[in-house]
Amino acid sequence: MTGATAALPARVSARDDQRSPKLDLWICWWVFPAFYTLFGLIFVVLTRVMPPPRPGVGVDQINSFFHAHGTTIKLGFALLMVFIGLASVTNGLVAFQMKRMSVKPIFTYAYIATLAVGAVPGALFAAFAFLAAVFRPDRDPHLVALLYDVGLLTFVGSLGCFTTNYLVLALAIALDKNKVFPMWMAYITFWQIATELLAAPVFVFQKGAFAWNGAISFYEGTVIFVVFLGCLIVLLRRAIQQQPMDELVQD
Repeated sequence: MTGATAALPARVSARDDQRSPKLDLWICWWVFPAFYTLFGLIFVVLTRVMPPPRPGVGVDQINSFFHAHGTTIKLGFALLMVFIGLASVTNGLVAFQMKRMSVKPIFTYAYIATLAVGAVPGALFAAFAFLAAVFRPDRDPHLVALLYDVGLLTFVGSLGCFTTNYLVLALAIALDKNKVFPMWMAYITFWQIATELLAAPVFVFQKGAFAWNGAISFYEGTVIFVVFLGCLIVLLRRAIQQQPMDELVQD
């Protein structure tokens, strides 16, 4: 009886040892959809950065936009400042799976570095520009218009860091002999590079498909990004499920 009782905790302990190595990965995985849901709430519902308001508007219309949405802009970007660090968890999870690939570690380092640099023009410039625009309601209307342009041009037109980031990820997947991610994910990631390049004309056009709110510069890229993000979340889940336990057990 005593031996049977002692064996039960031993079996439970062994089962816990098998599960616990992936608990931290599953926590990080759940952060991924949670963070991007919050990101959408902030940029779409609260701050109205997505879809971007029109570039070809006058100073009075720009100031009216900020007066109408000043409270939600403050609330939304305050939330972003609190939770933006969660992006490092989502990026770290991708980098962790990249380290399992047969490519050299430089791909992982480059992936993390390009996202770290890209976060500044890709989100923070827009946030601080919009926050500065609504912080003092009596600010010179022309300065408010300048902040409007700076925020939206950087948000939609921050190309180089993300282009390199997608290139690094796509090449890592394509060259990986361990097949951590399927080859078709590399093709989707290459499409992400194309969307970044198609956003380059936002610095030239104020109207039409290539403006910062245009069908090509913004909407096409956003749709492809949502597809890319959905595939990445699903594939990360599968990669965690299939990852051998002996890769996770530390000596």
